[in-house]
Amino acid sequence: MSDCLFCKIAQKEIPSKIVYEDAQIMAFADINPVAPVHILLIPKKHLLSVNDIMEEDEALIGRIFAAIKELARKLEIAESGYRVVTNTGTDGGQVVGHLHFHLIGGRALRAGLG
Repeated sequence: MSDCLFCKIAQKEIPSKIVYEDAQIMAFADINPVAPVHILLIPKKHLLSVNDIMEEDEALIGRIFAAIKELARKLEIAESGYRVVTNTGTDGGQVVGHLHFHLIGGRALRAGLG
């Protein structure tokens, strides 16, 4: 999608601090981190939100979660714990219209949501 910020990052039209990339997904540092570790993981395929995930995307979503697990290990937050968040729609707090997952950790996070 030509006007999508995350599509432009995936196509390397906009620079980012990439921490992981393969043919289907990319992970990069959030520019406004809320914790010492705050990584965004995106599919390179444009999906607006969780609502757009189709049956054919199941392997892609599984791949993203496998990358989350691997990054948590590499970033040394797997044992202490971390949070994975995705926001869907305006009321859900989604700011960028491209499916993405936040990997957040590196310090104790408050319990509860909202």
